[in-house]
Amino acid sequence: MDKIKEKLARFMYGRYGGDRLNTVMLIILLVCCVLNLFVRNAYFSIVLSSWELLLVILIYYRIFSRNISKRYAENQKYLVLENKVRHFFGRQKYIQEQRKDFHIYTCPQCRQKIRIPKGKGKISIRCPKCGAEFVKNSR
Repeated sequence: MDKIKEKLARFMYGRYGGDRLNTVMLIILLVCCVLNLFVRNAYFSIVLSSWELLLVILIYYRIFSRNISKRYAENQKYLVLENKVRHFFGRQKYIQEQRKDFHIYTCPQCRQKIRIPKGKGKISIRCPKCGAEFVKNSR
């Protein structure tokens, strides 16, 4: 068993191996395989099978690639995109959580967003950016 591990380690030396992009492509491959099990349409099944084959080839190509810098750059581009998507949805979640306890008003002059607690009744709001005052109901 140790000889097999040693040969595999020697073979993989200088190759890129796995990363986050490969993991996501593998998850997409598994989803396509499961989806293909339930598809009755022959055309759609062929399209899914083609995608599966393409993903398998890409995953193996990236794992066994010796051009480490290029694979690293591809992974970094993917991670930047993933972080943008995560940030967008995290921000949307935060906004929805804030709406439970606060009203969000915009200043009529400078369009600055102002967060006011709910349940305070009719209040006068002073914009922290431009100093304009306006009256709103925070119920």
